[in-house]
Amino acid sequence: MIVLGAFTSLSGLLILLLRNAPLGGLSPAVVGWVMIPLGLVFVVLGILRNRRKRALKGPGPVGNPIQRAKALPRLWKVWRSGKYPELPRSQVVLWAVGLLYLVSPIDLVPELLPVIGVTDDAGVLVWLLSSLSVASGSFLRWEKDHGDPSPGIESP
Repeated sequence: MIVLGAFTSLSGLLILLLRNAPLGGLSPAVVGWVMIPLGLVFVVLGILRNRRKRALKGPGPVGNPIQRAKALPRLWKVWRSGKYPELPRSQVVLWAVGLLYLVSPIDLVPELLPVIGVTDDAGVLVWLLSSLSVASGSFLRWEKDHGDPSPGIESP
């Protein structure tokens, strides 16, 4: 959410500075001045959400991005076998919907609108990648805690 907010604010600033033609019938000044505070709101909400999550949770996900990426096939295999109950089916369905949205030619906000048309796809992509990263990091922690002998994260 923080990255999406920063991207939205930066897009609004770039529209203010570089764009002269109207965007979807709106003046660039209106679009820019709406996007900048909207992005800042997303950044603040993301920071607050991260602080709340850290305060409520015990140990978080483990592993660097490479380890997490390598863990995704194992996560899928163990989840499909029913041995990993911590990943809800609804999360997997949301991942599939997000992936379908990214590759689908149907779009909620058409790409004909400069910057704004790509923002929805970027937001879905950021959510999908961060969600997969957190899930695979949690899976690595689960593997470590359950003593799974498969090649996961090394115990200290």
